[in-house]
Amino acid sequence: MENQPTPVTVIGLGAMGTALAAAFVRAGHPTTVWNRTAAKAAPLITMGAAHAGAIDDAVAASPLVITCLTTFDGTRLALEPAAASLRERALVTLNSGSPADARDTAAWAIGHGARFLAGAVKNVPSAVGAPDTLLYYSGDKTVFEDFETTLQALGGDTVHLGDEADLAALYEMAVGALLLPALVGFFQGAAAVRARGLEVNSMVRFTGKWLDMIKTLLPVYAQEIDSGDYTNAASSVNLFLAGVPYDEDLGKETDVDTAWLAPLHDLVRRAAEAGHGDHSISALTEVLRKPRCRERPGGFVPGT
Repeated sequence: MENQPTPVTVIGLGAMGTALAAAFVRAGHPTTVWNRTAAKAAPLITMGAAHAGAIDDAVAASPLVITCLTTFDGTRLALEPAAASLRERALVTLNSGSPADARDTAAWAIGHGARFLAGAVKNVPSAVGAPDTLLYYSGDKTVFEDFETTLQALGGDTVHLGDEADLAALYEMAVGALLLPALVGFFQGAAAVRARGLEVNSMVRFTGKWLDMIKTLLPVYAQEIDSGDYTNAASSVNLFLAGVPYDEDLGKETDVDTAWLAPLHDLVRRAAEAGHGDHSISALTEVLRKPRCRERPGGFVPGT
């Protein structure tokens, strides 16, 4: 029995949920699926998954229940009719939401007798199941330990962040904060290149190299921020401040709207005004940090 694949239920069959269920089927796990729109289960049924007509049946079918819905609120709403069947099940949520939402969902699930993990898939649906695809989880470590091998069917880089149920949501938002600014920067560059009649594809290789360079800087900036020592500046706040007029000139020359940069420019100016002009650009972290409440609900004191 120990060598038999663990039965798994996947709830929510959007693009990501379908990819998760397909990965479990390919790995040989008996897989039950449920979706509000039942027709979405058809391709998975063809692969060998079982379709549950009712969510209560889906939850009852497996010791490990994976949900892939849009939000934590949506997850709780979908699972409510099956709440009684959650008892002694391991519930793993893979959706977006705030740390507070994760804590609320953990309390709700545990209150119904479930063991709980919140998680995040740090890649696109087509990468699910690949050896280097990252998924991280937080919450009940015994769930992670009991089902780690099963969860690795979704991606080979599988990490447990800690017992606090909200850590995965925290890291999901902290890491995800990079995405939109980086993409908009690329889109601005694309608009400028197109304004010259050039193909955007011509800048892809160079942008990739630039992102590679930025990646090498992250450990340096992380060390500066963790230590609070910004004095060894390879790229100073003043250096970035000096580049502000160039962004404005490019916008005028190419007729590209660069207004989205205004808050970033303001952040750099405020850092300089706060005495960080000669410090590393990572000192912007200090300007971004607002005075924090001494205590949040539950008695946790941030920063202690």
